[in-house]
Amino acid sequence: MNQVIRPLLKGLLVAGATLLLCTAHAQDYPSKPVSLVVGFAPGGSADILARLVAQKLGGPLGQTVIVDNRPGAGATIATAVVAAAKPDGYTLLMVTSGHAGSSALYPKLSYDTQKSFDPVAKVGASPVVIVAPASTPYKQMKDVVDAARKSPGKLNYAAGGGGATTTSLAAEFLKSETKIDMVMVPYKGSGPALTALLSGEVDVGFDIPSSALPHIKSGKLRPLAVTTRTRSSVLPDVPTVAEQGLPGFEVTGWFGILAPAGTPPAVIARLNKEVNAVLSDPDTRQKLESLGVEPASGSPAEFGKLIESETKRYGDAIRKLGIKAE
Repeated sequence: MNQVIRPLLKGLLVAGATLLLCTAHAQDYPSKPVSLVVGFAPGGSADILARLVAQKLGGPLGQTVIVDNRPGAGATIATAVVAAAKPDGYTLLMVTSGHAGSSALYPKLSYDTQKSFDPVAKVGASPVVIVAPASTPYKQMKDVVDAARKSPGKLNYAAGGGGATTTSLAAEFLKSETKIDMVMVPYKGSGPALTALLSGEVDVGFDIPSSALPHIKSGKLRPLAVTTRTRSSVLPDVPTVAEQGLPGFEVTGWFGILAPAGTPPAVIARLNKEVNAVLSDPDTRQKLESLGVEPASGSPAEFGKLIESETKRYGDAIRKLGIKAE
């Protein structure tokens, strides 16, 4: 009997000690600044949301939350950095819904898009808006489609960070359904992509309202369509893609925060609690909604289920369409 009971007791003691250590760590957390890594250049939608959340999160955490931009390769450079970081809650990752398509688009990643991370919290959801410089003749989505059909391969477009981003996938889905040929010009984020669009370097852009809105409001960019099922509250006069001849077309972008796999559950719970509190703050909600982002709330498990379902959806679509990384 002793030979059975002793190993069992030993296992329970080890488990108890581990739990105590994790609890103690969580009680002390955070004792230094926290880094929130973003896979895109400054000025883009993910960067704007990361800075807003980081600024608000610092107060309740009692530590500065630093935004660390690591642009390139469809955010996979930044994601690899966080996947390899110590799982102590001090290195976090702001992801977009494009994260769900990365494994299908980049089959040789150094990390697993699901197993290498612990979900922390969903931050919000947003449509993709299709825009063109005001100087172009494009007044509606049909004008772009007609021009692309007339001159296959002549029109080019920008889609944020390229790769498995929501914006680039929205463009690919649109090209597939309308059977048009447009060429993507890759950039390291919405900021550089919008600069190129405004300078006339590219003909059309696929972006998130949070970064495109200032240029739409100034009259420099003309919104042609939004990709969600219903119209955007910040662009109520802009029709959906579905309204313009493609019923059922829908691409909704989302944003969230991940931590390296193995981060103590108590730390994840603390972060989730504080992020949800930030997102429920009236000032934060107003700022997010003014950017066309619907604030989110929910548990880490709920965010994990979203990533799981979206990974299958995006992966299936990428493989079916034969989309390759630029």
